[in-house]
Amino acid sequence: METPKNPTSVNHRIREGLSRIAIAMRMDDWSRAKVSGVNPTQLAILELLEGRKDGLVVKDIAANLGVSQPTATDSILALERKRLVAKRNTGTGKRGVNVGITLEGLSALKVDNSATGIAEQAVEALAAHEQEDLLIILVKMIRHLQETDAIPIQRMCASCRYFVPFAHTEAAQPHHCNFVDAAFGQRDIRIDCREHETADPASRAATWDVFIQG
Repeated sequence: METPKNPTSVNHRIREGLSRIAIAMRMDDWSRAKVSGVNPTQLAILELLEGRKDGLVVKDIAANLGVSQPTATDSILALERKRLVAKRNTGTGKRGVNVGITLEGLSALKVDNSATGIAEQAVEALAAHEQEDLLIILVKMIRHLQETDAIPIQRMCASCRYFVPFAHTEAAQPHHCNFVDAAFGQRDIRIDCREHETADPASRAATWDVFIQG
């Protein structure tokens, strides 16, 4: 039995906390998916494909969603029947088929869903500096998962070849994005950026060292 004198590990308690937040996020996903006429897995596929003009192969879709390839395939077939995604031949042989989002799929994502989700409301309840701290903590956690091959490389600033951390002395906007040639701040760090281009491993490691040291 856990007591103040005999607590579980802090890692265990953080995991418990994250699992509670995940429940709220799943509830939000079901609400959003219902509005778009799909289920949460199908919605996740549409959101993953949005902004990826070349699409993705089924294997990559499954890896990004953390599901099996058969599960991903079933969801993709359902989306195909709804004309929300389409397969595209890349011309590289039998396996050269990517899945891309269609105009109908983009429209489904744009269906009015203006109500703030319960997970987002919880974030909004935090002070501005707490939101920023939480964002950077999440980036650190995602980066660890990437580097241990638990998840694919994400389209984050921290893994992008255009990202230059702490390039400026301005405290509010210390970072620089070479893609748009502009400075930006900690709270503007992206988790998923359409313009992302993955840096080579050595550059990613060097960039991360500068970013983490501040």
